[in-house]
Amino acid sequence: MALSPSHTLNIGILAHVDAGKTSLTERLLFDSGVIDRLGSVDAGDTRTDTGDLERQRGITIRSAVASFTARGVQINLIDTPGHADFIAEVERALGVLDGAVLVLSAVEGVQAGTRVLMRTLRRLRLPTLLFVNKIDRAGARGDALLADIRRSLAPVAVPMTAVAGLGTPRARVSTHPLTDPLVRERIAEVVAEADDAVLAQLVEGVTPSAEELHAALAARTADGSLHPVYFGSALGGQGVDALIAGLAGLIPPAPVRAGGGPRGTVFAVRQPPGGERTAHVRLYEGELRPRQRIVLHRRTADGGSTALTGRITGLDVIGRPPGDGGPLTPGNIAVLRGLPGIRTGDRLGAPLPDPGAEAEAGAGAEAVAVAGGSDARPGGQGSAGLFAAPTLETLVRARNPARAAALRAALLALADQDPLLQARPADGGATSLLLHGEVQKEIIAATLLQEYGIEAEFAPSRVVCFERPCGTGEACHEIARRGHTGPWATVGLRVEPGARGSGPVFAYETELGALPHGFHQAIEETALATLRRGPRGLAVTDCRVVLTRSGFVGPVSVAGHFRTVTSAVLLRALRRAGTRVHEPYHAFEAELPFDALAPVATRLAALGAEVGETSPETSGGRRMWLVSGVVPARRVRACEAALPGLTRGEGVWTSAPSGDRPVRDEGAWCLPEGAGADRGAP
Repeated sequence: MALSPSHTLNIGILAHVDAGKTSLTERLLFDSGVIDRLGSVDAGDTRTDTGDLERQRGITIRSAVASFTARGVQINLIDTPGHADFIAEVERALGVLDGAVLVLSAVEGVQAGTRVLMRTLRRLRLPTLLFVNKIDRAGARGDALLADIRRSLAPVAVPMTAVAGLGTPRARVSTHPLTDPLVRERIAEVVAEADDAVLAQLVEGVTPSAEELHAALAARTADGSLHPVYFGSALGGQGVDALIAGLAGLIPPAPVRAGGGPRGTVFAVRQPPGGERTAHVRLYEGELRPRQRIVLHRRTADGGSTALTGRITGLDVIGRPPGDGGPLTPGNIAVLRGLPGIRTGDRLGAPLPDPGAEAEAGAGAEAVAVAGGSDARPGGQGSAGLFAAPTLETLVRARNPARAAALRAALLALADQDPLLQARPADGGATSLLLHGEVQKEIIAATLLQEYGIEAEFAPSRVVCFERPCGTGEACHEIARRGHTGPWATVGLRVEPGARGSGPVFAYETELGALPHGFHQAIEETALATLRRGPRGLAVTDCRVVLTRSGFVGPVSVAGHFRTVTSAVLLRALRRAGTRVHEPYHAFEAELPFDALAPVATRLAALGAEVGETSPETSGGRRMWLVSGVVPARRVRACEAALPGLTRGEGVWTSAPSGDRPVRDEGAWCLPEGAGADRGAP
């Protein structure tokens, strides 16, 4: 009888696209006996890429979970997408991990996506092992790549394995034995960069023992200050045993909290058309059992919170036989059934405070309603996410107008599985979608066709811009009782700039209860809805709307009067306050040949980039310039396209979303649909 594992680790497999993370997942499952044959990405028969589109395209679109047991530890592998367009899936996975494996190609080396992921992993101080894949491919690098890793990814990177025959089919991996004094001294010198105790021993001329060095490696890996590096091949299996030993021996389990009710996070939801909805839940505290009633909390689009109560009809704990009936315990993941309204991001236990409300509270305001979520804050400011909110918008229409309602329902169903896929009505029966990139658009189109039978047409994408108030503005509509012919409602509003990242906030200076509740609700809802299309036709964010005057005439006044008046008054107040259009920016780094700095800097400046720091570097024995700065998001593709021609193909470009700035020429672009101007970049 097999012994129960001592603990569970939830490990994310992350990488730049095509580095081999899905192949590594297959190898780990195969070597541990979970599957009896290796799946292939090219053949479309891998264990974790289960969707038709994933198999057809050979890319991971949605996170998947698979489990194996090794060295007395149950390891739940979460295979995440590598393509930047599906960064939302990566973001949700990171929130439930105990550690990560970041996969690099020994041939391509450190790539743009690798840097973005590692930056986030280091910021989280998430224990991370590096696996250098494809050592058996021609062009594979060893020491030079390790130097690149230390320079641009992880300053304290400790090689745990050695490779013989690098770059050939005969490549073989051996583990550095800590029992060897010379190996121990060499590794201790690297560990000492992150561990003061090891440094003190070396200064005194003492080499740590194997046990002391392993303990230091585990402690510094656990706090994210050190990163073990393993060389190997996912396809050939070389070095995978050493990686498994590192997972089991260097990454600690999350602490288990005793007592209390269940507390956890829903990080993935699946619902095939016409099928039952299932949800992956990571539990942190308490227990969950089949037939147990639970309460899930979530933020609503208007900034409030709502609760979903239901009964679990099915619960399959990852790593156990289906239907074993055992409870879900802290540290483990289960697939839940029986909750048709469950959504990605729902939480068991008390809901987290809204970041917009926290920002407003920090500014000393008594916010009553906060419009949370990036739907209300298109700039993504104040988002609790690890990655930036989507910065592209497209309009979707059904090719057959009779399928418009079905298209809207399908997009809402997809948004239930991916909260960052924001869908909302637009003019002319279209639906507005916020996206991370063009590949995501292609996947949505294919999903709509294959799973829902709907042919959709997508307008060209544009960068999402938004407005912020420049100052304070007030407006009022007052009932003139004698001979009054307009709406029977008095509404006075003041608009003022809010805290950065606070989103739209609604507050009162009038006494609550001065109006019937339905009238208050009509004013709040209309104000927040009006802010989604401000004076320039763009969403208005980071502002505070205050109700300064109110009045009604009973029984003549109805909620519709307040909706009509609120929208007109708020737009007048916004015009008086003035608004400024802002656009998203990217922070960039570019590695350039030493003689290419001048032409590249000239081209970047012409594209609106602002160069910050320029410093000389040495990469692979070559002198390079490392240039960093910021550039408008709409210009990133032009920058990427210009770099190869200006650097003989030797330049390397890396960029990631980084806040927003005012648009320099508001009239040239970024106008709303139907405004009569080119909505693309000039």
